[in-house]
Amino acid sequence: MASTSDIRKGLCIRYNHDIFKIVEFLHVKPGKGPAFVRTKLKSVTTGKVIDNTFSAGHKIDDVRVETRSYQYLYPEGETFHFMNTDDYNQIALQKDALDAPDLLKEGEVVTIIFNAEDNMPLSVEMPASVILEVTHTEPGVKGNTATNATKPATVETGARINVPLFINEGDKIKIDTEKGAYMERAKE
Repeated sequence: MASTSDIRKGLCIRYNHDIFKIVEFLHVKPGKGPAFVRTKLKSVTTGKVIDNTFSAGHKIDDVRVETRSYQYLYPEGETFHFMNTDDYNQIALQKDALDAPDLLKEGEVVTIIFNAEDNMPLSVEMPASVILEVTHTEPGVKGNTATNATKPATVETGARINVPLFINEGDKIKIDTEKGAYMERAKE
């Protein structure tokens, strides 16, 4: 058993007869009344995200997890296939187990979280950022710039990202996987 002081991003807990992963949390200490922790929980079985508030000192049932590195191989409909980088065993996971499946490029190494009790995969953690090539975007018009003007672009995985006007087709860009947003042009 853990308490609210142990809450951190990525912690897996058992709550309402399901296993949830903490996506966001905020410790709130109002001037009047007791402190509490406001959380955003994502179900690892259904992918549904809920908001919940725990009072300070509340006991939470944490789930013991193990993390392993897997390489993404290929998609097959709604199923994504991964290979363990240590023993080369392969597993298939449903699309809803991934946070950003549209940013996943073949050959990318991800971390898969497993429940230590029954060895079931709980969720897939993407790297903090990925570098992808822009396959389609409209050309930026010279002089057509306001502050932080952006245009839509399609990257090699099929995802659509808003990018600055100076990005052209063929450029490699760094994308934040958590927000699905452009970070910078990748350095060659």
